[in-house]
Amino acid sequence: MQKNKKLNDGRIRIAIFGCTGSIGKNTIDVVKTNSARIKITALAAGRNEKELLRLADELKVSNLALASKSKIIPSGEDALRTLAATADYDIAVNAVAGSAGLSVTLGALDAGKDIALANKESLVMAGDYIMRLAKARGVRIFPIDSEHSSLQSCLKGRDADEIRRVFLTASGGPFRGRRAGTFDNVTVEEALNHPTWKMGPKITIDSSTLINKGLEIIEAHYLFNLPQDKIEVVIHPQSIIHAMAEQNDGTIIAELAPPDMRIPIQRALLNDGVFSSPLDLLSIKALTFEKPDEEAFPSLKLARKALRMGGTAPLVLNAANEIAVQSFLEKRIHFGSINDIIAKTLEAHNPQEINSESDIMIADQWARDFAGGDRLLKELEN
Repeated sequence: MQKNKKLNDGRIRIAIFGCTGSIGKNTIDVVKTNSARIKITALAAGRNEKELLRLADELKVSNLALASKSKIIPSGEDALRTLAATADYDIAVNAVAGSAGLSVTLGALDAGKDIALANKESLVMAGDYIMRLAKARGVRIFPIDSEHSSLQSCLKGRDADEIRRVFLTASGGPFRGRRAGTFDNVTVEEALNHPTWKMGPKITIDSSTLINKGLEIIEAHYLFNLPQDKIEVVIHPQSIIHAMAEQNDGTIIAELAPPDMRIPIQRALLNDGVFSSPLDLLSIKALTFEKPDEEAFPSLKLARKALRMGGTAPLVLNAANEIAVQSFLEKRIHFGSINDIIAKTLEAHNPQEINSESDIMIADQWARDFAGGDRLLKELEN
């Protein structure tokens, strides 16, 4: 069991940020199944005040925060960070979607609290800065992404010099097998039709462009201190193997599990047990692997480019992607323009080292202004 402070009755105290989303709801399921070991002491959400209040009543939690305005609970732009920095808990479950989750990570770091991290954007935006702070303040970061949770398991007890490379798997999304140059007529509804996972709209679009895997390359680089040339992505449509580690002798360690987010959540909170039913090997007819088509899905190249550029470049990649995805969801750009916006924003950026929160905010705002600017959108139309 994790070495955390506990309630007098022995339970680990957790705060769930993003409690109304899919990861938040799965976390609550894990808590209910392990109620003798885990207690929720704080809840926060983005905009869904009604559901937040319903969950608070059901779970008997009074310490709340909402990112959007509210007349009855602490709310506003800094409410989630304030809750993360001041609430009484042991582990912050950061399930906030997108760049907004960075403030939760920073708030938990302010308080010296451990973090169960589903918000990969925190490390994409400021991975080196956050890992330095975590080390200085004795904060442990437990990944909730299924790939990174599985990779952590594959690497456990092994020295970095024993590992030749690691593999993050991807389902391939709804457009697996589609050729480059055939994406302009893709509809929002088609892009949101993920074949395996049920997720929010932003991450579902990220999966359809494969930028989600690009962000995960960056996340793995910082979480496990791996050079990017040791991090590979393979398409695995069955979503049974979540990560693999190849040793120097050529053997490969893999973790197989059902596509159930409650497994990595429970591992992050309790470091043991499996929530779902055991994997039925006899029901698996095939496990197949494909090389990603980086011409059709250039986001993987863009993520690697940003990581090579270093400094604020991964942050700019993330910000440009968020602006582009929102523009696509609002039907203001073609699907194929998402990567064009990211590429042009990266090309225009001069990376700077991140030494403060101010450095993060300045670069993030620059990227959003550039990626969402009329000049760039008109250029893409022509």
